[in-house]
Amino acid sequence: MIKIRDLQYLDAVAKHGHFGRAAEACFVSQPTLSGQIMKLEDQLGLSLFERHRKKVMLTPAGEELLGRARQVLRSAEDFEETAKALSDPLSGDLHVGLIPTVAPYLLPHIMANLGTSLPNINFYLHENQTDVLMQQLDEGKLDVLILSWLNTMQGVERYTLFKEPLVLASPVKHPLAQSKSLTLKDLNGQWVLTLEDGHCLRDEALDYCFSAGAKEDTRFQATSLETLRYMVASGMGITLIPELAIKDGEHGLRYTHFNAPVPSREICLLVRPNYSRMECVRAVVSSIRSSMSPYIK
Repeated sequence: MIKIRDLQYLDAVAKHGHFGRAAEACFVSQPTLSGQIMKLEDQLGLSLFERHRKKVMLTPAGEELLGRARQVLRSAEDFEETAKALSDPLSGDLHVGLIPTVAPYLLPHIMANLGTSLPNINFYLHENQTDVLMQQLDEGKLDVLILSWLNTMQGVERYTLFKEPLVLASPVKHPLAQSKSLTLKDLNGQWVLTLEDGHCLRDEALDYCFSAGAKEDTRFQATSLETLRYMVASGMGITLIPELAIKDGEHGLRYTHFNAPVPSREICLLVRPNYSRMECVRAVVSSIRSSMSPYIK
């Protein structure tokens, strides 16, 4: 009979492409792992890997069965999580994925309250770009995501946490910095600095800017909001910044809010359909909404 551990070894070798590194990841010796893979191949009557001197590659049969193996492993994890949830739904580990344009600005506002309201939950935080997080959620590597909602997102359950306004960041001597408030029409004909591809904030900001008649300044694309902020402060151009990312007293920068219709993004929590720990999810959502109510109107 095939054991869950055999499938874990198969998954590890496929991920690492190397028996030694896979063995280290599984906390077993290389001979033990290699022997179990060979036994699995004998049991199936199939070669799962092509063994080369410096690397290991899946055979076509291995590729096909790896997908099935990962489904089984995910089901086993869900089984274990369901059992934990039945005994105490508000305890255990919770792996939370966040995007880089949310994590450093939101976490200081919510973690203390989460720790107080859910003292038996161990929160593990993972920061990455949207596409990577969505894949990891689908694969069961993450339990929930906190990110900016895009209409292209499919196959998830969504809980809106708050709407975050976007504000204009400009050099202090820029003509738009002289106004106390702006409308999107004021961006017409302006060149706007953006984040690089992969950040959902880039897509949201460009949607607003393009609709207002602004253009993307392609001379520079930032890898982070902090880099983008410094480029604006140096006089390179203007950009849209989420309200939570505003810092007081920044030299060379001025932030200006928009009148209605205000550009904004929807920060939400995503979870897989039929996730086994929904009572925990609802408690997390409630805690975050409570934490953010003084900051976001």
